[in-house]
Amino acid sequence: MLQISDHIDDIARATGFLSRLPVPARYFTDHDGSLSRASGMFPAAGLVIALAPALVVLALSLMDANAALTALIALTVLIAVTGALHEDGLADSADAFGARRGRDHMLEIMRDSRTGTYGVLALVISFALRATALTIILSVIGGWNTALALLAVAALSRAAITWHWTELPPARREGVAASVGAPGDGASTRALVSGAILFLGLAAVSIGILPAVLGLGAAALAVSQWTSLVRRKLNGHTGDTLGASQQVAETASLVTLALLL
Repeated sequence: MLQISDHIDDIARATGFLSRLPVPARYFTDHDGSLSRASGMFPAAGLVIALAPALVVLALSLMDANAALTALIALTVLIAVTGALHEDGLADSADAFGARRGRDHMLEIMRDSRTGTYGVLALVISFALRATALTIILSVIGGWNTALALLAVAALSRAAITWHWTELPPARREGVAASVGAPGDGASTRALVSGAILFLGLAAVSIGILPAVLGLGAAALAVSQWTSLVRRKLNGHTGDTLGASQQVAETASLVTLALLL
């Protein structure tokens, strides 16, 4: 049975994998690099990652700052914290699928560090939707509640990664996704259940129970459709499609919450 110290270790390792936040080296000493267990703490890591952006929203709202600028600054901080890890996955996936070529060619495009037209468009659309949704949410419910909503979305979208991860086999044997292993059954369940509970609890308190339920449903539907698309195109996941799944869930849930205000 896992001890509290095990959960703390897993949160630290998950945070280190999903962000550029400094994590003490002791959490990785004599560790094999696998995320099979630590992936169960992805939603908790999402809370850690979103803490700084949430505090930015709160601080700027207390200063009566412009809602649109506050949303843009908060998203910029969030991207800085993650090192644009998930955005990079979204862009690479869009470029690969937009090419309309065979599976091997799409995987080769994902290895290319350059960003093409489809990738740029995906990033612009994703950022615009999230910024607009966050602006609306902040304008209607204020800084405290928006900070809670941002934490809720961060937890849920990281849980979405494990869902996509467990639904598909690795598309290739090498690469980051294959090297760190797949979430174990217990870890996947832990991530999905805790992610849903955190989202429903925080979103219900900040916005309302109906928007929370519908926001969860929208994220689940969006990630399910994304996973089906990846299955048809690649018959397996990559590190890029994992990152894109987070962006899909985050965008779907934020937009749904904003639409229901």
